[in-house]
Amino acid sequence: MKRMLQFLALISMIAFLAACGSDEEGSNAEDSTASEGGETYKIGATQIVEHPSLDRAYEGFQAALEEAGVNAEYDFQSAQNDQNNVKPISDGFVADGVDLIFANSTPSALGALQATSDIPILFTSVTDAVDAGLVPSMEEAGENITGVTDLHPDAIKETVDFIDAEFPDGSVGMVYNAGEQNSVKQVEEVKAAAEELGLTVVERTVANSAEVQQAATTLVGEADVFYIITDNTVVSALDSVVGVANDQDIPLIVGEPDSVEKGGFATFGIDYYTIGYRTGEMAAEILTGEKSPSEIAPEYPPEIQLFINKGAAEEQGVEWNEEWDDAAQFIETPK
Repeated sequence: MKRMLQFLALISMIAFLAACGSDEEGSNAEDSTASEGGETYKIGATQIVEHPSLDRAYEGFQAALEEAGVNAEYDFQSAQNDQNNVKPISDGFVADGVDLIFANSTPSALGALQATSDIPILFTSVTDAVDAGLVPSMEEAGENITGVTDLHPDAIKETVDFIDAEFPDGSVGMVYNAGEQNSVKQVEEVKAAAEELGLTVVERTVANSAEVQQAATTLVGEADVFYIITDNTVVSALDSVVGVANDQDIPLIVGEPDSVEKGGFATFGIDYYTIGYRTGEMAAEILTGEKSPSEIAPEYPPEIQLFINKGAAEEQGVEWNEEWDDAAQFIETPK
């Protein structure tokens, strides 16, 4: 009888230990499942101002990380088009110990680079990353910074050629903020291209968005065509330029498709969502440890094309060219 009781006790102990082992395995399985979600990275995202093009780039950036399976928490900060806000935003990201900074505009990228040499920085919506001092060349990234520019090498030339072909011997009116380095660079390129074709460029500079409408108005009578480049200050107040162009029958050429949607007539431009998305793909490689920023060369936008707003063309008195029917992608202004 005693041996029988010892045997039963042994059986009970074995069953108990087996159950414990099963529970431990289940616990380990749960831990494994929880870890499959991966680390959550903290990203500081900043842009000089909020307007459709920059917002689209930010959307593309987030989408690329999500599709790559990278978990991210974003701390978004807009400088509200005030250069004085750029440094505190970048310094705040560094103090918070973010894993990566997404700098969406030239001023934002410069501010981030001045704030840190350790945290990876991904830029986009930058016109000339080399001239701005962000990277040594378009074939070589910085130690902790790389990204995608928003100006295709042929965009300005194609646009000026378009103006010359459709509005020959015209004068081109430009409004821009001389405090934006990317804008100064673009205006210089426009003037060089225009000079080769015998076009005249008439300039007005502004310091803030409140001055844009008045600057555009003063060009009436001097400019046959408006050309608004990707200047953050002016684009944030583009409605006021569209109003002048529509009232005075002045064709409004712009720098990107979002401005066409807002009432510009035409552009040889890019989709900002696309460059943001590509920047997000780079960020995913960096955050997951596949590459360091210095191992990813900066890039130009992959392609440009002609975008036209038919409604804006009619509003601005543009004589329709049937060749545009096959050459352009058409965008409508939402009603």
